[in-house]
Amino acid sequence: MQGNWSQVCDAELLPYILQQRATTQNRWPLFSAALAGLITIIALAGPSWERLPSPAFRNASALVILLDLSRSMDAADIKPSRLIRARYKISDILKRRKDGQTALIVYAGDAFTVTPLTEDTETINSQLTALETEIMPTQGSNTRSALDKAVVLFKQAGLARGQILLVTDGVVLADTLKVVRSLDNYQLSVLGVGTPQGAPIKISQGGFLKDISGNIVVPKLNRQDLQKLANTGGGSFRLISADDSDIDTLLANLDTRAEQQEKEGNNLLLDLWQDQGPWLLLLVLPLAVLSFRRGILCLALMVLLPIPKNSYALEWQDLWQSKDQQAQKNFNKQKFGQAATQFDDPEWKAAAHYKAGEFTEAVESLESIQTSEALYNKGNALAKSGKLQEALQAYQQALAIDPKHEDTLHNKEIVEEQLEKQQQQNNQKQGDNQSSEQDSKSQQQQEDKQSEEQENSEQSQDQQSQQNDSQQDESSTEQQQSNEKNNQQNQKEQTKQDDADKSENKQQQAEQNQQQKEKDSGEKSQAKTEQAMQQDETQQANEQWLQRIPDDPSGLLKRKFKYQYGKRKFRSDNVQAW
Repeated sequence: MQGNWSQVCDAELLPYILQQRATTQNRWPLFSAALAGLITIIALAGPSWERLPSPAFRNASALVILLDLSRSMDAADIKPSRLIRARYKISDILKRRKDGQTALIVYAGDAFTVTPLTEDTETINSQLTALETEIMPTQGSNTRSALDKAVVLFKQAGLARGQILLVTDGVVLADTLKVVRSLDNYQLSVLGVGTPQGAPIKISQGGFLKDISGNIVVPKLNRQDLQKLANTGGGSFRLISADDSDIDTLLANLDTRAEQQEKEGNNLLLDLWQDQGPWLLLLVLPLAVLSFRRGILCLALMVLLPIPKNSYALEWQDLWQSKDQQAQKNFNKQKFGQAATQFDDPEWKAAAHYKAGEFTEAVESLESIQTSEALYNKGNALAKSGKLQEALQAYQQALAIDPKHEDTLHNKEIVEEQLEKQQQQNNQKQGDNQSSEQDSKSQQQQEDKQSEEQENSEQSQDQQSQQNDSQQDESSTEQQQSNEKNNQQNQKEQTKQDDADKSENKQQQAEQNQQQKEKDSGEKSQAKTEQAMQQDETQQANEQWLQRIPDDPSGLLKRKFKYQYGKRKFRSDNVQAW
């Protein structure tokens, strides 16, 4: 129908702007949208028709390192000592292990876990410097206990196979072979530390370690026993060397064993299938194009876009590691200032501030934590910053929670001694100041007394001269007249002499005053110099004392092992009594 359009448009244009016949609605967009939705639903359901090979066993390259911490490891037949060289070798092994899990166990009379199986070798490496023979609660060479604990770690991690590396200078072969034969799928390799000649063991009190008979103990490496132990365990044996040949052989054997285990485990597969759903989405694209209408895309974007959130700066490293992991990495690299800004954990943040020398910031990070360890570290930071009284209070709070904290008791005694020394020094300074004030007062009184005596002597001389003059006037007027000229001359001479005496006395008094002033100034400068030297000595003493505050992590391991050993002994005693 043309309607009113014929009144406003030319007749020639009407056929081009008006539709003369009825139109039918196009249903293709509806069908394409429905088909696209159906394909999307199927793709999200995750269709799959291809099975993926997946071994049922986890990574078989798990390694448990057993480090001997018996007293014989302090022998210096290899420099600087057996234990230090063994720690260097373990550190090299950790750096060269790119994958797999690693654990560290130390043993002497009993075995203790330093770190369980983990892929974070940096954590294990950071603990090596704290491993010393003195941290063990009981001495001996209980290799059997260490092997049993290694098997427990494997089973706790769900690993049916694994590698064990024993780093030692000797074993009790009869007892150890029984355990090695029962290891089954756990292979044992041995790294021998020491020489067949051996060397005496130095002790901290001086001299060398002796046995019950008084003979010097010289531990020697028995290569045959260690070789037999490694052969029984199905692994390899190497003596520690100055180069990397020993590590290369041990790691090559571990890698070969891991590859064999992986091939054997490929026959046991888990039921895993490859998801093919993403490929079906390619069929949705042409259907979406057919359904396209102007404005629909903008409407879809408005619906799909989420509500705006706060934006944060994102670094490349943030995609792969958390802030604490990045901070731990910087901490291990001794970049303590940067690590302190990255740590979220307040105790780690305080530790980083402490290592960086930022003691005030370390105290602030520990304010909200009221554990014995946190209060102990807070006291150390306060002591390092010179706040001894506050440090003493922190130590007392830590001891209220854990009265048997050995490091806290030790540092508390040091702080109390230093506070007593400071109190004595303050009392001595006050006494020196009072004595100097008394000396200055006595010197001033002496000067006043001398000036008064000088004035009295001058007045007596004037009075005496006046008396002589009056006596001469009364004797004889005639003689006075006749000798008037002589008397006047004598009087003038006497006056000159008196003036000369007065000027000489004044000059002497001025010289005495000047000497006294110079003496006083010299004493004052000497007192200032002595005071400055005393302050320097006090500052040096404080710095030396601050260096006595221990922050060695071996103390924590020592207390941990001692607690675990006491707990085990208590249980065993109860079992025997029962």
